Amino acid sequence: MNSAAPASPDKLPADVGRRVDGNGRSGRLIRSPLPTDEILRRANQRVGIRLRSLLMVRWIAVAGQAATAAIVLWGLKFQFPVLPVAGLIGFSALLNLAIGLGRPRTARLSDPEAATFLGFDILQLTVLLFLTGGITNPFSILLLAPVAIAASGLTRRSVVLLCATTLACATLIAIWHEPLPWSGEPPQLPDIYRAAVWGSLTLAVVLTTFYTWKTAEEARRMGDALSATSAALAHEQRLAALGALAASAAHELGSPLSTISVVAHEMRREVEPDDPLREDIELLAEQAERCRAILARLSVDPVGDMSEAYTVVPVPALVEAAATPWAIESVELTFSAGPARPDGPPLAPVMVRGPEFLQGLGNVVHNAVSFARARVDVATTWATDWIQISVSDDGPGFPEPILGEIGAPFLSSRAGRDGHMGLGAFIAKTLLERTGAVVRFANRPASEGGGARVTARWRNPVFRSP
Repeated sequence: MNSAAPASPDKLPADVGRRVDGNGRSGRLIRSPLPTDEILRRANQRVGIRLRSLLMVRWIAVAGQAATAAIVLWGLKFQFPVLPVAGLIGFSALLNLAIGLGRPRTARLSDPEAATFLGFDILQLTVLLFLTGGITNPFSILLLAPVAIAASGLTRRSVVLLCATTLACATLIAIWHEPLPWSGEPPQLPDIYRAAVWGSLTLAVVLTTFYTWKTAEEARRMGDALSATSAALAHEQRLAALGALAASAAHELGSPLSTISVVAHEMRREVEPDDPLREDIELLAEQAERCRAILARLSVDPVGDMSEAYTVVPVPALVEAAATPWAIESVELTFSAGPARPDGPPLAPVMVRGPEFLQGLGNVVHNAVSFARARVDVATTWATDWIQISVSDDGPGFPEPILGEIGAPFLSSRAGRDGHMGLGAFIAKTLLERTGAVVRFANRPASEGGGARVTARWRNPVFRSP
């Protein structure tokens, strides 16, 4: 068993999949709950940085640079190359105006565009620091800002490139720079102190970039995974609605079909055995009876119906309804149900038939079937204060290095192959926990034949009176 999500094969609709066993034999068609290609595309997509946000940050930087230069020049009376500094700040302001007027502020910059603008900010700030003391300037810490912004929304390649540019610029202004603005002779700082400042700035750039990137990436991955979970739940809800529609249609068609059946029987009694119409009337009566049988099955089958009579059903029936669609010919799927102790409640507890349960447990069974060699066992046990569903397979089991992290999004030994995204266990765990379950992933001991086991336990089950 694995945490991979069901994948849709090529040239098939998103909700259809074909199981092929290890010998290349094709099993029956099974449905896949996720439009995998679409979610994979969204998971790998970066929406970039919004232009309005970037312009706001850059205007704050321009205002801060201008205010700092004014205070140093007129407030502290320190001397520095005024015209080059003013020209750089003015050029940055003009560039902001050109960008803001040339494109809608609600637009999002592509990754290369955003990286180019942030790269310009790094170079502009580097030249300003070069003119005003280099790395000994207290404002050299501002070199962290562009790479932090990049790490929050750009691709890894752009972030690495901007981080390397920042480190190179910090190294250059640590070696070559104009004197620090000062009243009189600027202080001569020891070389070891300048080296320490360079080292601390370099370390801060690397750590800040890595931490910001990792945090933003985790947030993106969790958002993508929750979107996939919502898609799976919506799919199951559509199936539930289809079942309710079928039950409603069966109820509505019952009366006219009964009328057709009665009329057909009356016509059969009235027509002579050798009449040419006798054969057609017999066929009409036969097909009417067949339609009645189909409608009756739709009305009473809890696996295909979501009418009021089957809103709350015994848990073993729910388990079979969730697991049976994933059965394949090459793997034996077995079910067992009973109290955990001989003195336990003899009747099975009941549960609301909801899409969260069906989709969540269905994902667990699908993963078990995908990795099982020959057998998957689904066991339902209960006591007076709990109920547990266990899905076990005889496959290779969960990889030990990631066993403690099973259930996290985009975690799978098959992630990236054949459309697998590592969302199956995450979706199952999230949906089952919404029903109140505690889900655990483990490997079976060697004495039981090995393989993987997933258990879901609910507290305080509801028992129906006999």
